[in-house]
Amino acid sequence: MEIILFGLLAAVAALSGLARWLGVPYPIALVVGGAALGFLPGTPDVELDPDLVLLLFLPPLLLNAAYFSSLRDLRANLRPIVLSAVGLVLATMCLVALAVHAVVPELPWAAAFALGAIVAPTDPLAASTIARQLGVPRRLVAVVEGESLINDGTALVAYRTAVAAAVGGTFDLMDASVDFVVDVAGGIAVGVVVGWILLRLMKLVFADVLIGVTLSLWAGYAAYLPAEAAGVSGVLATVAAGLVIGRRGHEIGSSANRLSSYAFWEVLVFLLNAVLFVLVGLQLPGILEDQERSAGTLLALGALASAAVIGARLLWINTTPYVIRALDRRESQRARRVGWRQRQVSAWSGMRGSVSLAAALALPLGFPERDLLIFLAFSVIFATLVLQGLTLPWVIRRLDVHDDGRGAKEELKARKAAASAAVVRLRELGDEEWTRDDTVERMIGLYEFRGRRLAQRAGRPMDGDDNPEERSVAYQRVVREVIEAQRREVIRLRDEGTISDDVMHALERELDLEDTRLEI
Repeated sequence: MEIILFGLLAAVAALSGLARWLGVPYPIALVVGGAALGFLPGTPDVELDPDLVLLLFLPPLLLNAAYFSSLRDLRANLRPIVLSAVGLVLATMCLVALAVHAVVPELPWAAAFALGAIVAPTDPLAASTIARQLGVPRRLVAVVEGESLINDGTALVAYRTAVAAAVGGTFDLMDASVDFVVDVAGGIAVGVVVGWILLRLMKLVFADVLIGVTLSLWAGYAAYLPAEAAGVSGVLATVAAGLVIGRRGHEIGSSANRLSSYAFWEVLVFLLNAVLFVLVGLQLPGILEDQERSAGTLLALGALASAAVIGARLLWINTTPYVIRALDRRESQRARRVGWRQRQVSAWSGMRGSVSLAAALALPLGFPERDLLIFLAFSVIFATLVLQGLTLPWVIRRLDVHDDGRGAKEELKARKAAASAAVVRLRELGDEEWTRDDTVERMIGLYEFRGRRLAQRAGRPMDGDDNPEERSVAYQRVVREVIEAQRREVIRLRDEGTISDDVMHALERELDLEDTRLEI
């Protein structure tokens, strides 16, 4: 265990650095590198406990993704998100089951549908990373991320139904449909209730940074576990709770507390994702050891399953929009239509990840063709991450899909409004007895200058030789020189033993925050 832990963290650091150097999303390097490491002589066998993966990793990852999701974007794109998260998942499950059963007729239908449910949900990490780096339209990123928030719940509910049918030997479509609706609705209801309870609890304890951060980590499990115990979707419960908490997150704690919490979650989410993707790669040697079919047969079956998954997404995204257009011709919906180029980028963004592997490993011992299903799930994960992940940047550039500037315009509008609100409030404070006139005037000048700089960014020409942007850059350079001089002096005092490390770190953090604020 000590060797595995040491090697795992070392592999995460090395492969993540390699991914950064190569300019590829780190999940791709981690999966490929993990698979390569698994075949090295002397590498310990690593068995991934599926129950541990679903319980330990899934709730915090889902909660974090939901917390930073935009309810406005989810509502605005609800139709394509729901169609992909529900309709596409079920369509993928059926197409994969049909394709695999056609070439492996001894595979029971229930097991074939279980495989389809396993590989149906997407993992948006690599796709959204590439999309943000290359500047695709914000709406496209919102749809891909929103789809991944919900389709895990849809796929896992369908997966449970297929596994129960394979083990029990019976299947009733009406009962399965009712169970599906109950699981989805029940999971969302549990998540909303838990989210509101957690909000009130966090307001009471978030004054203490350590307790607040611990409670935020616990929040994902507080939604996931009760929902699973009640027999409904813990995935959707966690997503619903995260959306509720994220919507009212500004009411919780102080600025310092939120900064500490964000820093903690940024590192935690990276480590959880990185460890999972390395573990996915390390599973390959063990999976291959248990196979009875020839290497050529396994490769052909893996290629077939991967082609079915990719083909289902391409077919769905290039057909359903035209069906919707034929049924809904409202002007408001016509204005929201996107071109075929953006649809192709979305269609090529269907990478699979750790949830699919965990679901495959969770198949009961003695499940029909269990080893084959696990191998096929890994094949789909590997093919979609490597093939689609590496070619997605080329697809985006080739189709000339680029940012429409909507996000930047909204940010600029918000900054201008905030600067104007600051000036208005400062003028009101100027009439208060406790304020000093010189302080108020100095701050009014600061925010009026910021307003002029933002206006220039928005394209408004400046009069005369006044160039707020150039002046701001020069000002930032001066301030950074001053900050660096202070930093050197504080470190010198620490090195001489005049001040303690605690004092040095406290002052260094203040200087870092001041430096970060200059970017505004």
